[in-house]
Amino acid sequence: MELCYQLPVLPLDRPVPKHVLSRRGAISFSSSSSLFGAPDPRQLSQRRGAISYDSSDQTALYIRMLDVRVRSQVGFEPERRGSHPYLGIDFRTLHSRAESAGSIPVRRIQRLFSFQRHLLSSRLLRGPPHLNPLHILDEDYCGQAKCMLEKVGSWNFNIFLFDRLTNGNSLVYLTFNLLNQYGLIELFQLDMVKVRRFLVLVQEDYHNQNPYHNAVHAADVTQAMHCYLREPKLAQSLTSCDILLGLLAAATHDLDHPGVNQPFLIKTNHYLAALYQNTSVLENHHWRSAVGLLRETEVFSHLPTEDSLSIERQLGSLILATDISRQNEYLSRFRTHLDEDDLCLGNASHRHFILQMALKCADICNPCRPWELSKQWSEKVTEEFFHQGDIEKKHKLEVSPLCDSEANTIASVQIGFMTYVVEPLFAEWARFSDTRLSQTMLGHLGLNKASWSAMEPEASGSSEEGESEPAQVTEEPSSRALSQGSQKS
Repeated sequence: MELCYQLPVLPLDRPVPKHVLSRRGAISFSSSSSLFGAPDPRQLSQRRGAISYDSSDQTALYIRMLDVRVRSQVGFEPERRGSHPYLGIDFRTLHSRAESAGSIPVRRIQRLFSFQRHLLSSRLLRGPPHLNPLHILDEDYCGQAKCMLEKVGSWNFNIFLFDRLTNGNSLVYLTFNLLNQYGLIELFQLDMVKVRRFLVLVQEDYHNQNPYHNAVHAADVTQAMHCYLREPKLAQSLTSCDILLGLLAAATHDLDHPGVNQPFLIKTNHYLAALYQNTSVLENHHWRSAVGLLRETEVFSHLPTEDSLSIERQLGSLILATDISRQNEYLSRFRTHLDEDDLCLGNASHRHFILQMALKCADICNPCRPWELSKQWSEKVTEEFFHQGDIEKKHKLEVSPLCDSEANTIASVQIGFMTYVVEPLFAEWARFSDTRLSQTMLGHLGLNKASWSAMEPEASGSSEEGESEPAQVTEEPSSRALSQGSQKS
């Protein structure tokens, strides 16, 4: 048996070294050989205790019981599903940062645990709460996450903070909470253990080494989707099945994203491009991956076959709508419906179309968030773009639009994306749902665009060609902006 994710061990009676506290991470303080569930290698099978902390906030010291998977070396493929090296490129390490010499290796930890096991093990290993002050720290930190979930419908929801408070499990906690909040688990008679396992595997199959397309982005999109589902027009019309599909699609819309865009997969002859015939390559892969996990965990196994297949098909229709290469197609159709005022949310097909538009908005809503959140997302997505450009240069491939760090800046990339992709979409959404939230999003969009515009002259002025040539983002606006969106999707 091979331990997949190991932690440096620290005895309970030894103080945490300063060099350890200087970096974010976790250290284990105890271990249990208790086995849980079936012998399936994907099942949780070993538990550890750990102290987690963040160097930016030394008071954020808390205790967790973590589930650590154990794989069998026989009959189980150790490589991440869907990630295959080619051209000497391995998706698993594509966006990994090089570590400085002498530094403690950063170990990627998958925190897979359930509520019931966490509570039981906490009591058994720690003893009564009044005898162990560490229990108070743990409860206090959980309390902060719970307080945030009480305001999960706020557009100012800070997903980065929530991810820290949940020890990197924001997608699992947030999605499970929303499914329960809408009463979907009880209504559809879903097995909570199966749902939990499904969400854990979904979170695990996101590549957290990707700066942008990771589980935190999926959690952010899911939270945005929840905000849209609460809008009056949708809340009054959507069925419980519509809401279930919307949340599942948001959580899985970028599942197993490799951190590069579709043109990159096509020009490197990746097997996914051949499999899906160069059409919505990533979106088809996200959908098929989600269906695979639904079937593996048997979340809908108790439903009639026809119903479960219908859910899978509709889930695919929603995820495929996030393909930015079809942006104009969906936007034109949306605009036509609004011009003719013929949208009838009593019609199932019209409701599904609105769900598609809501997911498209949620997927690219970062420029509509408050500046302190929007700026972080902008930096992360541009970092991913530029990293792809560096890989393309390394292998002497044509550099994709907006991926050349020498020809583009964060400001120019964001201004183009906001102007040609985000603004048209959210302007039409505001026509459909003219609410306070829509006006808030447009307000943030305008302020964020102005902030990036204020930075752009400084960036272009520092370049020798800054005044002789226009910013590249203004050249072929539609195609260049859509190129960015295709990687975002």
